[in-house]
Amino acid sequence: MPAQDAPVPPSVSFIAGGVAGGVEAIATYPFEFAKTRVQLRNQSGAVSSKNPFVVVGQVFRNEGVRALYKGCSTLVVGSVAKDGVRFLAFDSIKKAFADPETGAMSPLRNLLAGMCTGVVASTFAVTPTERIKTALIDDARTAQRFHSSSHAVRLLYQEYGLKGMYHGYVGTTLKQAGATAFRLGTYNILKDFETSRQVEQSTATNFANGAVAGTVTTYATQPFDTIKTRSQSAKGASTVDAFRSILADEGVRGFWRGTTMRLGRTIFSGGILFTVYEEVAGLLNPLLR
Repeated sequence: MPAQDAPVPPSVSFIAGGVAGGVEAIATYPFEFAKTRVQLRNQSGAVSSKNPFVVVGQVFRNEGVRALYKGCSTLVVGSVAKDGVRFLAFDSIKKAFADPETGAMSPLRNLLAGMCTGVVASTFAVTPTERIKTALIDDARTAQRFHSSSHAVRLLYQEYGLKGMYHGYVGTTLKQAGATAFRLGTYNILKDFETSRQVEQSTATNFANGAVAGTVTTYATQPFDTIKTRSQSAKGASTVDAFRSILADEGVRGFWRGTTMRLGRTIFSGGILFTVYEEVAGLLNPLLR
């Protein structure tokens, strides 16, 4: 994935990406939980603060520590699949975008490869797991019908069929296409720039590059994330209905609701994701090459 002297074997891309995604999801889940709570429509007793630490504190006091990890197992499974597919797809897709003569990747080519990778990841991993995670978080503050992730899957399938697993597909895919383009694209652009100037690649450098990529990604794709969350609530809604409800409730600024919480997560998640990926890939490369 990230720019390296030798191509990364597909098996290394998939395994390292999956491990990195799982570690990142567990480490930063409370921020994801808080962000999702804020983006869902306000109801009686719902948390309304925009400060992620306040939201986490309120949920911890009122509902206990387990509530902060409601839907976490689904996100971890989804993140392992998503990032395994994402890194594998990016390494494969960027070959098609590379300059046919030099094999080099310009910033635009990096962004286009990331965009295509996001569509693949959304279709095969992200949308179904995000739908379940969001429904679990929403249900926990309202009807409380779901006893577990598997129970939620059964009920949603019984009520909506397979199509119900893809509520919010358009919003999720737009978000993933943009997020993957900016995240992987920015990371690779930074790494190529540093490599051309003989900047040593270390754990600190990888973390800093990932954090910058996460920040750029958050601000660029937040509206898609907000629409996706509304679409994937426990009741479900079309992308158009979600768009209209956000606009009616809060105006244009409402599309950036939850930015602070997502930013708190993506700065750390970007650093963690790429640092773990590079470390695991470094360990696996000699074994699986």
